[in-house]
Amino acid sequence: MHTERIDFPGPHGKLSAKLDAPAGTPRAYGIFAHCFTCSKDVLAATYIARGLANLGVAVLRFDFAGLGASHGDFADTNFSSNVEDLVTAADYLRARFAAPQLLIGHSLGGAAVLAAAHRVPEARAVVTIAAPSEPHYVVNKLLSEHLDTIAQEGEARVNLAGRDFNIRRHFVEDAGKHRLHDSIATLGRALLVMQAPQDDTVAMDNATRIFELAQHPKSFISLDGMDHLITRREDAAYVAGVISAWSARYLAAETKHA
Repeated sequence: MHTERIDFPGPHGKLSAKLDAPAGTPRAYGIFAHCFTCSKDVLAATYIARGLANLGVAVLRFDFAGLGASHGDFADTNFSSNVEDLVTAADYLRARFAAPQLLIGHSLGGAAVLAAAHRVPEARAVVTIAAPSEPHYVVNKLLSEHLDTIAQEGEARVNLAGRDFNIRRHFVEDAGKHRLHDSIATLGRALLVMQAPQDDTVAMDNATRIFELAQHPKSFISLDGMDHLITRREDAAYVAGVISAWSARYLAAETKHA
């Protein structure tokens, strides 16, 4: 496999990405949406994308606006802007290489792919990894101690995974506006829900709700023993292998149809 560094225009300026591709012609293209406040270079994104590339699927992993090497101020972003970035990434792939047939999202990135899938008509398969069933879950779980300050002062400095971020009122308000119930129930794509029972960041009942709302074809894989960020190389390799095997029938169906 090989990795290509890519920049492309986004709603808030340049978006930085990497395309992990197999040595030969890819059997399909996919997009990986990273976790909240993470980047395209977080271990899970890197290992899973490279693992899929070694199995024949080219994967574009990109930094959401204001994170990693992408332009923009993180404090100006929210869940809606994440969804817009994801759709823009799909548009870029469609124009430059081929439209993504596979959408993968980790944590809040998983919620973003559920919200964006309807705007990527070529997508045949969607994968969520440790995803909240609603974006507002992140607000309740990670920002609860700061909500009064955000409401009164308009923003708060929040430490997340050892780094400080400015979280503004519009992030909280925007997260509360999104309801993924209908997006999940009418997804119209094959869905794979992956979740660790021991995840102490996103509780298992989120995965249960996503799975119950979705229509068939749908599958559930327990990531038993894994942490929320999937920081072990062997765990990421397992996740990549499962996604590759599960999605093959759907990606192949797209190729045959073409």
